[in-house]
Amino acid sequence: MVTTDNAAPLIGIDAVVIDTETTGLDASKARLLEVAVVHIAGGHTEPDSAWCRLVRPGEPIPSAATAIHGIDAAKLTDAPAFAALWPELAAQIGDHIIIGHTVGFDIAILKRECQLAGISWQHARLLDTRLLAQVAKPDLAGYSLDQLASWLGVEVSGRHSAQGDAITTAAVFQALVPKLRERGIRTLAEAVTACRALTTVLDEQHRAGWVEAVEAPRRDTERMLGRIDSYPYRHRIRDVMSAPAKFVAPQTSIGSALQIMARERISSLYVAAGDTEQPPQPAETGIVTERDVLRALAESGPAVLDAPVSGIMSRPLAALSGRDFVYRAIGRMSRLGTRHLGVTDEAGRVSGALSARDLLRLRAEDAIMLGDELDAAEDVPGLGRAWSKLPQVAAGLLREGVSGRDVAAVISSEVSDLTRRAAVIAEQRLAAAGRGAPPCPYTVAVLGSAGRGESLLAMDQDNALVFAEGMADGPEDRWFAELGVHLADILHEVGVPYCTGGVMAKNPAWRGSLATWRARVGSWIDRTRPQDLLSVDIFFDLYGVHGDTRLADMLWREAFAAARGKADFAKQLVEAAGSNEPAFGWLGGLKTSSGRIDLKKAGLFGIVSAARALAICHHVVARSTPARIAGIEALDLGAGRDLDAMLDAQALFLDLVLAQQLVDMQHGRPPTNAVVVKSLSERDKDRLRAALRSIEHIDALVRDLLFNRR
Repeated sequence: MVTTDNAAPLIGIDAVVIDTETTGLDASKARLLEVAVVHIAGGHTEPDSAWCRLVRPGEPIPSAATAIHGIDAAKLTDAPAFAALWPELAAQIGDHIIIGHTVGFDIAILKRECQLAGISWQHARLLDTRLLAQVAKPDLAGYSLDQLASWLGVEVSGRHSAQGDAITTAAVFQALVPKLRERGIRTLAEAVTACRALTTVLDEQHRAGWVEAVEAPRRDTERMLGRIDSYPYRHRIRDVMSAPAKFVAPQTSIGSALQIMARERISSLYVAAGDTEQPPQPAETGIVTERDVLRALAESGPAVLDAPVSGIMSRPLAALSGRDFVYRAIGRMSRLGTRHLGVTDEAGRVSGALSARDLLRLRAEDAIMLGDELDAAEDVPGLGRAWSKLPQVAAGLLREGVSGRDVAAVISSEVSDLTRRAAVIAEQRLAAAGRGAPPCPYTVAVLGSAGRGESLLAMDQDNALVFAEGMADGPEDRWFAELGVHLADILHEVGVPYCTGGVMAKNPAWRGSLATWRARVGSWIDRTRPQDLLSVDIFFDLYGVHGDTRLADMLWREAFAAARGKADFAKQLVEAAGSNEPAFGWLGGLKTSSGRIDLKKAGLFGIVSAARALAICHHVVARSTPARIAGIEALDLGAGRDLDAMLDAQALFLDLVLAQQLVDMQHGRPPTNAVVVKSLSERDKDRLRAALRSIEHIDALVRDLLFNRR
């Protein structure tokens, strides 16, 4: 599928680069002499597949034009007319985005040739490297193709030939992508929006008769995602798996395994050596299915029933966490061509079984492949392409009436998997650089909203790294420091920016051995000043996503145990984080900036901080804000109505912020947490005011509940 949606990252875009040679520079009169197309697939240029054709113009070629590109009548003796060439050219372009240098001229030429030939012209989405360069470097002396190549260090060859210039333009575009990223421009829509601000240049191109290269964003993907089966995005694997894991030993006979499957009415068994009282991890587990047995019988006859299952099992077991959403299982089964998956618990051990039978009631729409495309991505552009589909999935879910809270959980699941896959690629980079394998077991964890399952589309990185052994600045720490740098860079390239607060595994404060982390947690709890605890609160959202995730889970639980009953510590965390910003002005109206109210600063922030602090103090070992509040209510500390109001307010804020983020992204604006008040219905304005009023005294509520005891 061609990636042409507005959220498509420039780093992983599918496009064609076009260049033309013509009889002149007047787009209203010039005729086409040569056209070349170079493909960019998944962010990678494919120069070896460049397509180039000469075209017979049907009129004399000015000598001044020939002096530039070397094309004369003799070279065009066997060239086709445009009408004969068009089907081949149209097939090359397809429905891709078209990139070119001053591409408005090239498209004006092609459009005119179509008109002269009586061919219907289909408008395409365009990106102009000349405009993009001015966005990236407004003070550059000039923006010719030669000047851009010189600035960006791009090798130029075959200048003033359509193929040579197309290949050079493709290289210039790719070199511009990181420059644009430095200016906060990552997606197709953001690039188009930034180029539209260059009104002087656009006016000049318009007066020259060129096609405008910055048309309004299109909504190609909405047809695909307009109807999404939302069930797989609202239910987790643990909710639909049919059975707990059933293990047999490797030496168990195939006949015995078949009897067990028939008796238990299951279609597979897991194979593991040793004591299965302590469940194994997927890498240590095999699987034998009904189909494996039938295949063995067909190949070897009844005698095979006495053979051990180890001879026909598959290993390692393909598995997903029970915390993952169902759509991820559908995608994984589809990619691997399997009907069975293992299900792991929080410690990463096999605890359950999921079969295709469990999923028969679900429709495997194309969009469900989102999660598994992240898993299968082999490089950064591939990650970017998969990641770009997330806003469209979120939009489709909202249209189906799925709550913002549930959509946020899906987004968080994808953030976790993106981080995991980025860590795998980071490991591969270190291995390729001769740095070897990880020196000891470790885990990469997400924190903050991703750990809580409450991420929205305006996000940055929050990650940490825990390794089994080693000292600060020791050889293990230095290896993991490099891993953290690669991890942060990969996520930043894909579209999850560096954390402005530095909460990233590449920084020493967010990386360390188990012993280092235990000492760190102990020192936090002993601090007496809130300013010493900046950013510490999100540690209690820690969730392991890659490697030996048991390390993260163990550390997280130990931290909760250490902080149990420490009301002063929890209070300091709240004070370090700060309070909600005032939501109302002195006349009682909503307090806005440029017509927007930031619902993270005015509402979500305080709710999340309050629930976290109360959970830490009262030992409610949970991650999500709703689970924490439910746990507090179960302790019967009082204020149940206020706690319910917090939950209702959070749900409304998530709905409104997510909807606004999708609108902003569609129009090429970076998503934020600020909602345009005047765009809300009167009903939603009333609900918003009531929700903000309900949490005005949240600080006092937290103080009361922190020091309340059962």
